[in-house]
Amino acid sequence: MTGTVLSNIGLDAFLDGTPELRDPSSVRAADAVLGLLALRGADRRSGLPEPTVELVRHVLVEDLPRFVYATPGELALYPAVLVALTQRVREAGRLNGKRQARIVAAVEESAPDFERAMAEPGNLTWQRWYASLLRADGVDADDPEGVRAWLAGRESAVPPDGMHRADLTIRSEFAGTELAALLTSAYVREAGTPPPAGPVLDAHDVSHGVGAVAARLTDRWTAAGLAEALAGPHAHLAPGPDAFPHLGLANMLLDQHLDYYGDSGLPVPPPPFRTPLPPSELEAGADLLAAAVEEMRGETAGLFDGDADHLLYLLYERGCLPESVARRAAEYGTLEVDPGLEDAPVEVPEGTGHAYVLPPVGELSRLIGVRDLTDDDRAELAAAAQAMAESVDRLAGTDMVFRSGDAFGLTPQGIEVVRYLLRAGWVAAPDDDEAAAWDAPTLVAAARNWSTPAAARVLADWLHAHGETTEAWSRLLGALTTVEAGAPGSADIRRLFRALDTSAAPVEALRAATEDPVVGAYASRALAARGEPDADERVPRSARALLILDRLAGDRDRKPADLAEAAAAADWPGGAASLTREMAAADPFLAHRILPHLGIEPPPLPGAKRRRRR
Repeated sequence: MTGTVLSNIGLDAFLDGTPELRDPSSVRAADAVLGLLALRGADRRSGLPEPTVELVRHVLVEDLPRFVYATPGELALYPAVLVALTQRVREAGRLNGKRQARIVAAVEESAPDFERAMAEPGNLTWQRWYASLLRADGVDADDPEGVRAWLAGRESAVPPDGMHRADLTIRSEFAGTELAALLTSAYVREAGTPPPAGPVLDAHDVSHGVGAVAARLTDRWTAAGLAEALAGPHAHLAPGPDAFPHLGLANMLLDQHLDYYGDSGLPVPPPPFRTPLPPSELEAGADLLAAAVEEMRGETAGLFDGDADHLLYLLYERGCLPESVARRAAEYGTLEVDPGLEDAPVEVPEGTGHAYVLPPVGELSRLIGVRDLTDDDRAELAAAAQAMAESVDRLAGTDMVFRSGDAFGLTPQGIEVVRYLLRAGWVAAPDDDEAAAWDAPTLVAAARNWSTPAAARVLADWLHAHGETTEAWSRLLGALTTVEAGAPGSADIRRLFRALDTSAAPVEALRAATEDPVVGAYASRALAARGEPDADERVPRSARALLILDRLAGDRDRKPADLAEAAAAADWPGGAASLTREMAAADPFLAHRILPHLGIEPPPLPGAKRRRRR
């Protein structure tokens, strides 16, 4: 069963010394564990791959769930192989008792994570999925003829519930690439100076390419003949990336997410509603949208057609709220959109007008915050907005996007398709049920990156899902009161606190938050609005200064005298000069933006760069 590849990993010697692990399932487990340890560079001077704490965890939690299939009843064999291996290596004089105990402890600690990872749908590949199905049907995984006969009885590729074909394709491609990279690294590492035990791979092994070697190993660790069959006569049962043209758009949306967030694991906000679609409709819609985006990037592209992927991502990242054509066009031009208005709500008029008309001056001012627009300003914006509307209308031809007057956004089908594409690109795109299951710190960490309207909705939904109890409010406010004054994220924390409807918050939870150095003044103000006793004496100076700073930041007509008036109104000890120092210390980034408008030279910014939402 094991073949000749990885023939110098000490498998026979290991099996000879562990007669309790000689059944076919145990042999497969030993072959996979020893082989992966060897490929990962484990020392083999004893003739066996010698485990370490780091290697044990990586092989158990990362490698085996990607490359190996085991039934639930076989899972315990893999940690057992590792434990037996430590004993054999110790008998060879390569481990002392203390090191062996540490490695065995690492195995035991990692075993629950290993079992969870093996059962995690997100680790499934086509090979692992079909291995599970054929084993469930009683097919001998070591009989290639039986495996091929079983495959011949299947007509189409049907993924497990809750997954799409592209999900398994992407993960299969990634696992194949990862295993090939492991093989290449091992071959190169040992080609110059073969170890005494012999190389894990030699030139003959890789003469037909590491991809072929990877396929042989996949067969050994899932089911005999499976990889070859799925790459040949039964390829329709495991479609490759070419079967999914929309994966290119998924990668483009991933790039957009990395540009915004820097990490695919940081989630975009869940949509306000979902209209689940069958997998076939999602794939067809994604292909249609991808074709439209690709066509818009052609030689006849309009001014904003090349930004179609950005527009799609933007609409979803805003929490699927409608956006303004004029506001988006202004951000590309010379008119600067007021940061406080970049997420202002956009009203969607009834009906869908065909011709685009720039909103009147009053509406433009509300949307972008530019007053006293000149004729030249309007003409420039009108031309850019018209070009933006034309790009939006091209996307609307897919029925994934709508435009009504100046407003545009994702349709219900568009929301589902873009979410599918984001997840196909491995972007964290939860739904509201997933977000509701987060703990409070996870929720706050995610919401800090979101627009205020999206964050306000999801925070409210989370509280509602948790019964809006005192305990739920305390957990949420507790997660909001973990940032120190002066830290880069304090402005986002204050923004999230302001987004909460504190009129429904339990008094006990608010009172506990009044001592926080960032949101304490906001909590005190919320109590005062409820008619509760004055809690100002418990509020730290930094929190009081931040409340004043935020008020000045929100006033577009602020004047130098406003700072002195604010200090006097707050009865601030030391007056405006002392307040200035306190604000600069409590939020140096916002103070650096606001103080120059008040005629004050701010102190230098700290060395750390502030991460901003784009």
